[in-house]
Amino acid sequence: MTAMLASVSNLDEALQVLAVNVGIIDLKQPSQGALGALSLDTVSTIVTAINGQCPLSATIGDLPMHPEVVASAVKRMAATGVDYIKIGFFPGDDWPGTLEVLAEPAASGLALIAVLFADCQPDFTVLGTLKQAGFKGVMIDTQDKQKGALTQILPQADIKAFVEKAARYQLLCGLAGSLRLEDIAQLISLQPDYLGFRGALCRQHDRTAQLDEHALRAVKARMMQ
Repeated sequence: MTAMLASVSNLDEALQVLAVNVGIIDLKQPSQGALGALSLDTVSTIVTAINGQCPLSATIGDLPMHPEVVASAVKRMAATGVDYIKIGFFPGDDWPGTLEVLAEPAASGLALIAVLFADCQPDFTVLGTLKQAGFKGVMIDTQDKQKGALTQILPQADIKAFVEKAARYQLLCGLAGSLRLEDIAQLISLQPDYLGFRGALCRQHDRTAQLDEHALRAVKARMMQ
């Protein structure tokens, strides 16, 4: 069954989504970009408060693919105790070198999730390399939130191919990117492990605004249909 990932930016929001039994609580700062990072203190506070009641993921920020920069950010975030660490694979820079330095923390047990971007001509052949490097999962998202939903950027056939390839490599698979209520049934039919939401859960569908209880419950209800 496809689970719901809800992105939150503070403790109050984390407790709000915990109350509706989401599958993963994702910690990030939407005002800082597609994968903007929360402060380590905020993440640690949320980890302590949730206390294992729901898996937690956290982003490390919109960082360049410089091995030492990414590895350092992963190490710092790992110290907070989150269950999954999400790493954006942005275009350019040193992907091979970054994957090489991340193989060690992955081998030590850190659950790393790679994020590819639908609006940046993603290369799905990298999934095999991610598996070899020890990554736990992969997701597809959108970098520029003004370009529309994932389903408006990638054809259904391409999204399906991504999900199927992730399954072949036994990688956790997530789909996100300005997802709307009307996208849910279409994407669930592809059987990803989870769908990720932020804007659809917020007031006026503004990802930088506060969560809206009605919107949150509407998405949760549609996920359960």
